[in-house]
Amino acid sequence: MSSIQQQRDFAARIRQPEAQPLLPGITRERMAIYEELFFNNVASLVSGAFPVLRAVLGAERWQSLLRSFLAEHRAATPYFLEISQEFIAWLQQGYRAEPQDPPFMLELAHYEWVELALDVSDAQLPERGWSPLAWPLAYRWPVQMIGADHCPAQPPTEPTCLLVWRDRQDQVRFMQLAPFAYQLALRLQTGESPVRAQLELAAAHGLAADRGYFDNARALLDDWQARDIWFPHPED
Repeated sequence: MSSIQQQRDFAARIRQPEAQPLLPGITRERMAIYEELFFNNVASLVSGAFPVLRAVLGAERWQSLLRSFLAEHRAATPYFLEISQEFIAWLQQGYRAEPQDPPFMLELAHYEWVELALDVSDAQLPERGWSPLAWPLAYRWPVQMIGADHCPAQPPTEPTCLLVWRDRQDQVRFMQLAPFAYQLALRLQTGESPVRAQLELAAAHGLAADRGYFDNARALLDDWQARDIWFPHPED
């Protein structure tokens, strides 16, 4: 057997010890040490990124979910900080729900991952325009309100719109957005000018583009500027 095949067999065993045979020449007791170290290290990294989801699922289901992730997912990155992103990818593509799993599980996991992703991002605040460290998000479920003591069974009739950003103090912040503010944020994120974005939103929603309308939009932009979300051009 080649050394590469031995490594593959070893990796398969520590990822899925109950389904893979014991390697020749290695005792069950010795192999158990490697299996436990591997699981505990990865479980610690993933659990730290999703504390609310872990609390909602409970210890038994969380452990079962992690073991399924380790057994089934083939990560595309060797970096520990990106394991939580791999967990999200698995939830989106390979995860098979069990009857007791809450319907908001994927959205809650994504919401929790966003905080870590922004915290470790190497993007910088811009001199002009929308910050790459500010992410407008929309969910079917009120993810910011979910916890072990609050697990809704049905989503609300309106989506939950949020803005998550990292400011110049490197603090990750959250705010809930009205639908208009969310749509404006999406347009500014693509590089659209604020005046054009406001005009098109007014037309799309049948709003009068009068002075009051633009004053309210300006107040919103000024607030985003103060929070390190939006950095206007002089002509804005």
